[in-house]
Amino acid sequence: MPSAPDHRLAFEDFEIDLSAGRLIGRSGPVAMTPKSLSVLEYLATRPDRLITKNELLDALWPGVHVADGALKVSIREIRRALDDDARSPRYIETAHRRGYRFIAPVRRIPTAAAASAASPPAPGDAPIAPVRYARSGEVNIAYQVVGRGPIDLVFVMGWVSHLEYYWREPSFARFLQRLAGFSRLILFDKRGTGLSDPVREMPTLEQRIDDVRAVLDAVGSTRAALLGVSEGGPMSALFAATYPNRTEALVMFGTYARRMRTPDYPWAPTPEQREALCQEIVDGWGGPVGIEERAPSRATDPAFREWWAAYLRMGASPSAAVALTRLNAQIDIRHILPTVRVPALIIHRTGDRCLKVEEGRYVASLIPGARFVELPGQDHLPFVGNQTQVLDEIERFLNGLHAPVESNRKLATILCVEPASGQSAPPDPPLKGIVAAAATQFGGSDVEAGGARVYAFFDGPARAMRCGFAIAAAARQASLSVRIGLHTGECDVMAGAASGLVSSIASRLAALGTTSDVLVSRTVVDLVAGSGLRFLDRGVHQLAEGMHVWHVFAAEEDVPVPIREQDRHLTPS
Repeated sequence: MPSAPDHRLAFEDFEIDLSAGRLIGRSGPVAMTPKSLSVLEYLATRPDRLITKNELLDALWPGVHVADGALKVSIREIRRALDDDARSPRYIETAHRRGYRFIAPVRRIPTAAAASAASPPAPGDAPIAPVRYARSGEVNIAYQVVGRGPIDLVFVMGWVSHLEYYWREPSFARFLQRLAGFSRLILFDKRGTGLSDPVREMPTLEQRIDDVRAVLDAVGSTRAALLGVSEGGPMSALFAATYPNRTEALVMFGTYARRMRTPDYPWAPTPEQREALCQEIVDGWGGPVGIEERAPSRATDPAFREWWAAYLRMGASPSAAVALTRLNAQIDIRHILPTVRVPALIIHRTGDRCLKVEEGRYVASLIPGARFVELPGQDHLPFVGNQTQVLDEIERFLNGLHAPVESNRKLATILCVEPASGQSAPPDPPLKGIVAAAATQFGGSDVEAGGARVYAFFDGPARAMRCGFAIAAAARQASLSVRIGLHTGECDVMAGAASGLVSSIASRLAALGTTSDVLVSRTVVDLVAGSGLRFLDRGVHQLAEGMHVWHVFAAEEDVPVPIREQDRHLTPS
């Protein structure tokens, strides 16, 4: 006699008691015929695998003729019992003329310690998909891939994250499963958070973009759509502007353009409010910090509060969370948004308590051709509240994409080096060699000469500035006097690095400097938060004819401040 099963199968609000042969829901046993329950058991024990109709019939009723229509009747009964919609399934996906696939995350619970289906998963439960690692420089980035849809979709969570804890909250798991129903969903933890390597300093936007590229390369994706939530939005927009030919589309939910209030951006917090948040993190980390602003509709739900507190604890240490909060406060992508040239959808809830709806409208107004969708609700987290509205908009947008149009225009940083003497003759061969060697070391390309100047092309401003410092040092050793300018903006890559307005502004910045100066525009300063670079104000200047004046800064090298040292002055009250 076969032994009784030693476990139950649990998924979302349901359990299958294998020994008793019954389905249990949040309110108790769910009525179901034995035949349909057998089909459900077979599918749930083989999640994420396509089960053909013939396999089901042969495994459950060997040697017995069962009409194909009877199997369809069982599937319909299962859907009714689970309240599953065949058009937007959460549990059973139909592959037309091929079979069925169980798509919800399934946990095995030992019979002796089985909990009710309404209980949250235990910390040791496995996620829906294996966690793998991509190498980004010297850092390992944790990622998961879920689903087999026709488009690759990178999910970029804001603030902190933890891949395995995503799946421990049923509403979050449903949200991700729905995304995976129409995409190949790619999830990752930013460096310094979740399951990715801890780091001594918080990452810059540039490093986060490198991490996304590393994950895309690891999963064999040449082109993907990006879904950026909250602070994940600016990074996703910067990726789309910098790598348009690797970006299918851009979706931003509950996002912003900058995180510190100014007269022309009145919706962001004041410096005092940001510091108060940092102190709240120090005082309250370990509990459900910020839940009232991020998920007001679930703020009094004990199970959700417990999950949120655990999610934050597992996602980052208190000092790392403060460092991220401070870093995010420095983000400003207002000058970058007009350079996004891929299809864009911006979604924001009207009563979002964390980020005001005006911020979403503002972001959409700056991206050419962007579609803005305003939805009712106060929740900042997309999987809390009416997630179906959010998911419907995303699915409709991605399904409506046309064939991508390759563009020669992209966001780039151009470094200009010129002799401090102001000579107009071609540059000395040693100078061009110094620039070429440094550009190669720091990931630059397209070194070329224009008159007495030498230019190099970079896809990240922090790398370009580090290169500028190296060039200045090498030039001093070679007894050459140079001055250096950098600017980030949209340029035509077909025309070469030293062409257009970006190179003209870089040239003008170089001309304003003195020997060994590395002068940069305000745009560059706004993009290198967390890089450890210091900037000295050099006043305002007109950098291009007919354009308004720009703030100019002299860049200086500094050592990035370790995460914990950044917050020494913050003590629990």
